[in-house]
Amino acid sequence: MTSLSVLILAAGKGVRLKSDLPKVLHPLAGRPLIEYALEAAEAVTESKPVLVIGHGAEAVRAALGERTIYVTQAEQLGTGHAVQQAEPVLKNKSDYVLVTYGDMPLLRAETLQALVEAQTRNPGPLTMLTINSEKLRDFGRIVRDANGNVRMIVEAAQITDEHRHITEFNVGAYCFKANWLWDALPRLPLSPKGEYYLTDVVQFAAAEGGHVATITLQDETEVIGINTRAQLAEAETALRRRVNEKWMDAGVTLIDPATTYIDPTAQLGRDTCVLPNTHIWGRSVVGENCVIGPNTIVRDTVIGNRCCVECSVLESASLADEVTVGPFAHLRPGARLERGVHLGNFGEVKNSTLGPGTLMGHFSYIGDATIGAGVNIGAGTITCNFDGVKKNPTVIEDGAFVGSDTLLVAPVKVGERGRTGAGAVVTKDVPPDSLAVGMPARVIRKLKS
Repeated sequence: MTSLSVLILAAGKGVRLKSDLPKVLHPLAGRPLIEYALEAAEAVTESKPVLVIGHGAEAVRAALGERTIYVTQAEQLGTGHAVQQAEPVLKNKSDYVLVTYGDMPLLRAETLQALVEAQTRNPGPLTMLTINSEKLRDFGRIVRDANGNVRMIVEAAQITDEHRHITEFNVGAYCFKANWLWDALPRLPLSPKGEYYLTDVVQFAAAEGGHVATITLQDETEVIGINTRAQLAEAETALRRRVNEKWMDAGVTLIDPATTYIDPTAQLGRDTCVLPNTHIWGRSVVGENCVIGPNTIVRDTVIGNRCCVECSVLESASLADEVTVGPFAHLRPGARLERGVHLGNFGEVKNSTLGPGTLMGHFSYIGDATIGAGVNIGAGTITCNFDGVKKNPTVIEDGAFVGSDTLLVAPVKVGERGRTGAGAVVTKDVPPDSLAVGMPARVIRKLKS
């Protein structure tokens, strides 16, 4: 059984981005660029990928932790030099070495797998990715002989009229026979720019009579490299389109895909409909037969089946089945809405549970509270949960009715089927089946149970 090491080059500064942030940490769909390259690499090998870092090395280490093996390129002397830095940790460790880049986030794992498989069938020392295009200009050209064999790569910076007509470009991903690669690297010449180009090993292989195999990509979006803010935006659009097409193929309706933003890590159920200008971020999960949007942000939130969320913001919340939210509601971290809850316009819930069938129609704030089943929360209800030092809990038990403009000064409890009158300021517990009114509220009578 053959073994494979993956080497990702990520030492560049990204000068054209004009940023203090290392290039590979710039966000794409809310996640650092390098994470996409790492995920693709992890899908094709059982060993940890090796990451060559340089500019902003400590920030990259902090972002990725122990997910990868780090190699530092102290001086950025070209791609060939970068690969050489990994020789001490990779030599004699595998049969093949796959080399790719940290600033090409849209290169699919399936593409890398095809590249590796092609090299295992190739008697020559390497297989590389290429693409035919009429518009790419920043990539090196593939020079072939009369028989169609790859002879060399001419870098974009060194292109002449002799090669300007070539429309086959080097993508920048290679699979090498490991021993051949480590023997070839010390022979790299110094380029006019004072760098050592990895692409020059292609000419070595051709001169030695070794077959240089190629895999031709069909999807140009896979080769989008990030060197400028414009390219970052281009990649964002391409990734959004890719993700949206996946979910539409899976049975999700997107009314306007161009204004629908779904994180690659999010999950959506079939027959769910996402309306325009909706953002579903992080590891959110949306169930089946839901309507989400328009103008809605869902971040790291779990939504059950048959829910409706309109013009609202949901952050690290949890919704059971058949919950309706909005318009203009805000669920903050720790909000949990049980089955059949209705949270209406301008309602806010934080670190609280609303029990099954509870209704909170409008203009209310519930924080650090546990609310039972079938409770009515009147308009303008506020849980006064913070005393200036600590957060205090509120408990409202099953079947209670909280009147409009009630202030619940925590810690406080409203018992089962208890009621508060409009405008009540509740500073003491309301017993079950009792009515409290006034400011401060006092129990004026026992209710019939």
